[in-house]
Amino acid sequence: MNADNLDTEELDIENEDEGYPLNEYQLTTTPNDFNILTIVSFIESKVFKIPSFQRHYVWDLKRASKLIESLLIGLPIPQIFLYESGRNEFLVIDGQQRLMTIYYFQKGRFPRKEKRAELREIFDEHGYIPEDIMENDDLFQKFNLKLDGIVEGRENRFNGKNYKTLEDFKTSLDLATIRNMVVKPVSGDEENGAMFEIFNRLNSGGINLGGQEIRMSLYHSEFLRALLDMNKDERWRKILGKSTPDLRLNDVEAILRVFAMASYLENYKATVNGFINNFANHAKSFNQSKIEYLRSIWKHFLDGCENLDISNFRTSSNRFSIMLFESVFYASTKNAILENKLNTRPINEDFINSLKANEKFKSHIYGKTTLKDNVIGRLTCAEEILGG
Repeated sequence: MNADNLDTEELDIENEDEGYPLNEYQLTTTPNDFNILTIVSFIESKVFKIPSFQRHYVWDLKRASKLIESLLIGLPIPQIFLYESGRNEFLVIDGQQRLMTIYYFQKGRFPRKEKRAELREIFDEHGYIPEDIMENDDLFQKFNLKLDGIVEGRENRFNGKNYKTLEDFKTSLDLATIRNMVVKPVSGDEENGAMFEIFNRLNSGGINLGGQEIRMSLYHSEFLRALLDMNKDERWRKILGKSTPDLRLNDVEAILRVFAMASYLENYKATVNGFINNFANHAKSFNQSKIEYLRSIWKHFLDGCENLDISNFRTSSNRFSIMLFESVFYASTKNAILENKLNTRPINEDFINSLKANEKFKSHIYGKTTLKDNVIGRLTCAEEILGG
């Protein structure tokens, strides 16, 4: 076996796991019919939460108007999927566009197309749109229904109407109901794996969401925010061979993964995705001191990599090898993290080349690479070689 054939794995680790094993959980799905007034109040009070990985509002005025018309005339609309993540807390899995259309119409304001990315950031920060922002004409226009078509010589009776001018139909709209399907585990989902996979399977935003895109919302924490800054380090960008951060956050996932391997390995079970999810959830408990310490570990490790050629972490096909990188990171930082110190072990090209050529190491990077024996095998092998 040639060392040049070390790995064909790319930065995107989705091909490692078939998905989180939902068979470990028993889920329930309960229908709830909430009326429009209740839905708007739930959005404003943050009972309904729209995860930040969801795309920003994309409907035009005509499509939004048709939804409101459907509610006014009693036409059923597609159901909303929610995940009950806590007491009085529901994450929107599918239905963001419908919910935001209702919210905007009740407020009488429609977001300007060129300002929607900016509004999404505001919504993420507050959980709703503050009144002063809603009244800003640079960001919003009036939400008057735009409904085409003439029936029996008369214009659509709702065309041009807004929430305040619906007159008798205003009450009908307020009391109109939408079916909401609430999904939750029967027993406590301590690892949140079911929640992760439910989002992965049910969200219909038009693209397959990356694992880290989902984690940034489901396991939101100051540590995950800190990873975004760590991801900008020029030395890390050099190792990856990519000057700009990945829009799908695969590079951020790689950093989260190596920290999980170095400090949380005893909790590894069967899949990398499940393991990273558990660590991301665990990291919500990190205080600022812990986060700053891990920032320093990352910096010290990259200091040691500064004089290495970027080809050290690449395969013959010029692909970045996450398995090699995490093994080197583990060997260098494991003891330091265990002792809460900054005495990371120095690394050099001789060590990396020895690791690549080691038969025991190579036996753990082929086949089912996510098996616990293979994961622990390659990490401990790297630690033994670096330790002399």
